[in-house]
Amino acid sequence: MFIIQSYSTAILFCIVTMICWGSWANTQKLASKSWRFELFYWDYVIGILLFSILSAFTLGSMGESGRSFVADLQQADTQNLISALLGGVIFNAANILFSAAIALAGMAVAFPVGIGIALVLGVLINYWGQQQGNPLFIFTGVGLIVIAILLNALAYKKSNTSGGKVSSKGIIISIVAGILMSFFYKFIADSMDLSNFEQPAIGKMTPYSAVFIFTVGIFISNFLFNTILMRKPFSGSAVSYKDYFGGNFKTHLVGILGGLIWGLGNSFNLIAAGMAGPAISYGLGQGATLIAAFWGVIVWKEFKGAPKSNNSILAAMFIAYLIGLGLIVMAK
Repeated sequence: MFIIQSYSTAILFCIVTMICWGSWANTQKLASKSWRFELFYWDYVIGILLFSILSAFTLGSMGESGRSFVADLQQADTQNLISALLGGVIFNAANILFSAAIALAGMAVAFPVGIGIALVLGVLINYWGQQQGNPLFIFTGVGLIVIAILLNALAYKKSNTSGGKVSSKGIIISIVAGILMSFFYKFIADSMDLSNFEQPAIGKMTPYSAVFIFTVGIFISNFLFNTILMRKPFSGSAVSYKDYFGGNFKTHLVGILGGLIWGLGNSFNLIAAGMAGPAISYGLGQGATLIAAFWGVIVWKEFKGAPKSNNSILAAMFIAYLIGLGLIVMAK
């Protein structure tokens, strides 16, 4: 299987994660013109599952290093399988709420609030689990990201005062989603031997098999979580599976593409975790907020009509986020 051999390569993989995790929601925005997010989310989950299978039988099975995907999966013990599966269930509960927040509040608000909270709590949780990296750099970086989140909240307040329509329900859902999302990564990281991907401990998994089990957890739990949301949506009328199967091929493809993009970022992040450590890998990957805020502000014009003073606040938010991420990278 493919294994990263240098810290610089691990950081590059985390940057790819950041771009992917910050960009997948563009597919939801595209689909939302004619497609409810609850229906989009089914295709998104299918895309994540497809990428995990593709990754497992390519990068996870090629080369002479480590165990191949099938061999690794066969030797995994029940405790680690359950841990990765539970990580998928927790992620899906968080992410489906997060998708609802995007639909209600937009990318420029949902990402800084939801993913910002997930980043801060997630870094703390993962650092507590495996203390890799300079804590001064890690926590100073996290502190700057908290400042960036507060600046985004200020920009939202100014936009809303001037007539911008941003849903308070979307903000609340973003907060709940962020808290939930901070926990999923530890479960999947615990199912792997992060200290040695080439010769992992018996019963532990490599990133490729752990990602596959994780995505199975997402897929199975979606029959519960998304079915509930389809029948009891946060906004609008209920939708049915008949509505889903009534969608055209192009619309389904957009959702699957979103899942493939997120899945690429997730796989790269966990492959990098062995070299970078889970706190740094997760924290840098969740810099996706910066990418999503860019899309929301520049492309989707989600703060259109806000006062000009908002521009300086948003610029300060980007700067604080960049410096914070830079410190997290320098922590190891």
